[in-house]
Amino acid sequence: MVEQGDEAPLLRWAEGPAVSLPQAPELQASGRGWGAGGGGGGLGSGPASGARRAAEPGKKKEEEEEEEEEEEAEFGPGELLRRQSERLPLEEEEDQVVAVFVVTFDPRTGNMLEWCLPQDIDLEGVEFKSMASGSHKIQSDFIYFRKGHFFGLACFANMPVESELERGARMKSVGILSPSYTLLYRYMHFLENQVRHQLEMPGHYSHLAAFYEDKKGVLHAGQGKPNSVHPVHWLPSIHRYMYPEMKITHPAGCMSQFIKFFGEQILILWKFALLRKRILIFSPPPVGVVCYRGTTEKIFEEKHDLYDVYVDNQNVKTHHEHLQPLLKLNSADKEKYRRLNEQRQMLLYSQEVGEDCNPCEEDLFVLFFLEQNNRIFQTLLEVSASQDKTLTAEHARGMGLDPQGDRSFLMDLLEAYGIDVMLVIDNPCCP
Repeated sequence: MVEQGDEAPLLRWAEGPAVSLPQAPELQASGRGWGAGGGGGGLGSGPASGARRAAEPGKKKEEEEEEEEEEEAEFGPGELLRRQSERLPLEEEEDQVVAVFVVTFDPRTGNMLEWCLPQDIDLEGVEFKSMASGSHKIQSDFIYFRKGHFFGLACFANMPVESELERGARMKSVGILSPSYTLLYRYMHFLENQVRHQLEMPGHYSHLAAFYEDKKGVLHAGQGKPNSVHPVHWLPSIHRYMYPEMKITHPAGCMSQFIKFFGEQILILWKFALLRKRILIFSPPPVGVVCYRGTTEKIFEEKHDLYDVYVDNQNVKTHHEHLQPLLKLNSADKEKYRRLNEQRQMLLYSQEVGEDCNPCEEDLFVLFFLEQNNRIFQTLLEVSASQDKTLTAEHARGMGLDPQGDRSFLMDLLEAYGIDVMLVIDNPCCP
């Protein structure tokens, strides 16, 4: 029987008032669907159908382009962003927790799983995922991670104690697993309270047990593996439907920080993401504020079989010789970054002069890259459906790419997505 008698703020795990999402208009089926390699909204989402309206029956392409140009001229950046974002497909996600656990650091044996529900779930490796190497140097942290088909969030805390057995410090992490990535943040404050509770009162799990009973999802038999794969919810449809804390505590709400940190190199990472390359980002603890997926283990830099692209601070590198050309910025990359900054300045100006502008920087950045992806994949699919299937320098420029500088990127892109197109852009001769 689960104890639920002692009501306290620790038990207040409810997310707060529900968010009412507007009903998205139904999009007609078209040749451009969400890419198989990524979720909606990220840098490497692949071909997306949401950034523009589905083509209306009988409407010519020229008429659609004229309408889009009229929209851009008529509305300010705030209104235009709002109209574009309303065309994105919205998706209801299951708010379920399939496991809750406590991890502790034992001075003699290291990281270990102290407690969990359900007791028969496979949590092998969670003790290391939820307590990063080097955490003994910090007071608190939060970590997002992947475990099998599920996503996890853990809150870590370190408390000094007068105990020779614990060597003067007690360290624990309290975490959960869920089928949904984007809803994990709702329990951030609850987990922070619970890890503090576990440090002060070790072995008292009634609050966590009550939380699990309230939120548990159906877990099918078989070592914690579901019979059917849950949908992968990498990023939300649009940022403004999230709670305010998403901007700080959730990786999906940190696109603006990510872009400001990397500057023009964000275009390099965008290309690698579109090519479905494995990007490993190194960051020492605390890892929560870094807000993007990475590792605290510097040793992984030497394990080339684990990644294709390695990022340390603002240094992006690859050990694959054929990917080396993609590390160089070209004129088209610089132009895209200039336009991105220009749109950002327009949005900031609209907010300063008091325009009714709900969209934020996060919306702008996500929609910018969705548009880039759409331009590329729409062109490639149109060329592949044509008779001669010839991709020319003019097509490359139309996609916002440099015909020469992005030649190797285009070749890799065609191969990665299996698009049947003949590239006729000449390779510049070397002297």
